Amino acid sequence: MKTSSYVRLYLYSLIALLAFAANSVLCRLALYEQAIDPASFTLIRLISGAVTLIILVLVLKQASTIKQVVNNGDWLSASALFVYAAGFSFAYIALPAGLGALLLFGSVQITMMLYSLLSGERLVTLQWFGFITAIFGLIYLLFPNSDKLQIDSVNTWAIASLLMILAGIAWGVYSIKGKSVANATLSTTDNFLRASVLACVGFSAYLVSNGTIHLSRQGLFLALISGTITSGIGYAIWYAVLPKLRGTSAASMQLSVPVFASIAGVLLLNEALSLSLIIASIMILGGVSLVIKYK
Repeated sequence: MKTSSYVRLYLYSLIALLAFAANSVLCRLALYEQAIDPASFTLIRLISGAVTLIILVLVLKQASTIKQVVNNGDWLSASALFVYAAGFSFAYIALPAGLGALLLFGSVQITMMLYSLLSGERLVTLQWFGFITAIFGLIYLLFPNSDKLQIDSVNTWAIASLLMILAGIAWGVYSIKGKSVANATLSTTDNFLRASVLACVGFSAYLVSNGTIHLSRQGLFLALISGTITSGIGYAIWYAVLPKLRGTSAASMQLSVPVFASIAGVLLLNEALSLSLIIASIMILGGVSLVIKYK
């Protein structure tokens, strides 16, 4: 591959990874400022993402009609996508952007590692060390220090953390399922359509139980940006470059997302970069990178 091709490849990869990190920042910004409720954010994100992906596959001539898009996905993948999106939104009511991204991507990687182990993959000693270190790093994040939280917010913190871990597990399942599809972009488009249906059901249940929703113009704008640009276009770019990347390179690159999200959280949301977050980041990202390196 020529130097210019390498530059384009890694430039597009960087754009996709920044889009993933931006999802955390946009969602946290919208929910922290109470510009929108999490159910509405999830619904708008998935529907706008589906519309964007449909337009992209039609423009790029991967499909000539919407009918050719359907039946490329499946309901298990769509359910995993919906659980990811919903858990992601509800978790960011309480979690800072960087911490949320670290919990999310740590859970994704650990889920995929567990699947590899259950599928018969053997780990060398350093990989086991990295795997166990990453798990302990994730556990460490679930025990907030008294300097970070007041006692009355510990339950909220714990619930939000567990929701983000659930979102990460769901995204891990979605990623595992996606390895066997013939056309990842078409599959993702159909799964976004199916997940949008599930989001409508979930939104209705939220409305019945909660009795009201909150949706400001700012919240609508942030949810649309998350759905169209940082989800729809971001995923399309990622799946376009993914076949050209080595598996280890792709996995390693994703470890940069929590770092990008943490930096953006500090610069844009005035979030604190705590010592515990730095320690957990080293444990999780360092542990996962050890597993990836020796694959």
